[in-house]
Amino acid sequence: MTTSASVPTEPEGAISRDGSTVTDGLVAANQRYAAAFADPGMDARPVLHVAVVACMDARLDLHAALGLELGDCHTIRNAGGVVTDDVIRSLTISQRALGTRSVALIHHTGCGLESLTEEFRHDLEMEVGQRPAWAVEAFRDVEQDVRQSMQRVRTSPFLLHTDDVRGFVFDVTTGLLREIDPA
Repeated sequence: MTTSASVPTEPEGAISRDGSTVTDGLVAANQRYAAAFADPGMDARPVLHVAVVACMDARLDLHAALGLELGDCHTIRNAGGVVTDDVIRSLTISQRALGTRSVALIHHTGCGLESLTEEFRHDLEMEVGQRPAWAVEAFRDVEQDVRQSMQRVRTSPFLLHTDDVRGFVFDVTTGLLREIDPA
C-alpha cells in the first residue's frame, strides 16, 4: 500500500534553481495564453449537448481523442472516471441547467484504480488520524466498472436523459476506444 508518506510530494525538478515551481510555470503559460486570447463569445451550454465522464489520467487527451473543440462538451474527470455522487451532481446540473442529453463514460486500460483497494482508506486513516468519507471506488475489471457506471447514470432519479448513455474503454497504447455492452 502506498500513501502520501511513501510517495514524493513533488516530481523531480518541481522547484527550479530560480525558486519557481511547476505552478509558477502554469501561471506564466496562462499569461502568454491570455495575451493572445479572444473571447469566443460562447455560452456555457455544450454545442454537442454531451457530457463526457472520464478518468483524470494524464495520458488521456480527451478533446484530441474524441475530435472535440472548445465548447463542444462538458468534461467531468475523476480518479477512474467512476460515477460517484459528485459525478451525478455534475451531470444533473449539466442536463437540467445546461441542456446536455447524452453521456459518454470513458475508462481506460492500465488504470491506477485497478491496483488499489479500499484498504487505501484504512492506510490514510492510520496516517492522518481520520478516515476519508469517500470510497476509493477501486476495481479489478475495467469493463465491469464501465457497466456499473452506466447503470448508476441510467438509474439516477435526478437525471432527465438516460437513454443515450454509452461506455467505453480507451486503450492507452493504441488510442482507440472500445465500446462496452451494458448487459
